[in-house]
Amino acid sequence: MKVSPRCAPCILYRGCMEAKRAGASQQVQFEVMKALLDFLSEEFTPDAVPAVLGTKRDRIVKKLTGNPDPYREAKLESDRRGLEILPLARRLIEGEGTQEGRFRRACLCSIVGNVMEFDVLGHDFGYEGVKAAILDAERNLAIDDIPTLYEVAESAVNVMLLTDNAGEIALDIPLVEELKRLGARVTVAVKGGPALNDATMDDAVLVGVDRVADEVITTGTDTVGLILEECPQEFLDVYHSADLIIAKGMGHLETLTEYKLHAPHAFLLHTKCETVAEYLGVDVKKNVVKVLQ
Repeated sequence: MKVSPRCAPCILYRGCMEAKRAGASQQVQFEVMKALLDFLSEEFTPDAVPAVLGTKRDRIVKKLTGNPDPYREAKLESDRRGLEILPLARRLIEGEGTQEGRFRRACLCSIVGNVMEFDVLGHDFGYEGVKAAILDAERNLAIDDIPTLYEVAESAVNVMLLTDNAGEIALDIPLVEELKRLGARVTVAVKGGPALNDATMDDAVLVGVDRVADEVITTGTDTVGLILEECPQEFLDVYHSADLIIAKGMGHLETLTEYKLHAPHAFLLHTKCETVAEYLGVDVKKNVVKVLQ
């Protein structure tokens, strides 16, 4: 997926907010913004991928501010809030009478968790709003490939779940459980280092994903989305051996659609920006389950 002109102000805005969250002085914030402007003047072209530019932006911010994890406090709060919302998700899932119904509800709860993201232009959320969004998840589903995903999951032996945000990862737990109920071996992959407010191994352990999944690994990188060229062979071996990939969030859609996919990929996300929404042909603020095979 390529950038649109709208991506430029978002990349800059997020960089500015990231530098502020990093605790940088005004002088350093100016240095960050000048560096980002120089960076975009060179690399903001119609062939650029949003998440690749975002990865490079984040590395500039972290280097100039000296803070390797600007979203650390926000992630901890999100994890705490995600665990508070998890019982509601479980009750809704357990209220379904069929295995397919449980799976569908688990997908919807997992998608709603994707709203827990900061500093995207035009996207604001409150944790209390996440509870309401879970109850309204079905009505807000703009692309519904859940039946296809269920059919693929029924026969899948090895499933990889690529996680997105901290906090959101708590609401991925029921989906992991339902995949295992279908008989799959589930590997959960988190980021190998801080990338915005994406979940890392610390977040996975904090919310207890490691007690549910068959294995939790890292991508070995701090990229936004998944940039395969940066991943170590150890991760790639697991990724390529999976016969179903479930990829959470916009960053994974942005990056993985640039590759020839080796297995069915299910993208579960909430459209938080116009560029992604336009790419998918839906409105902003909609839930999406899109399967590419």
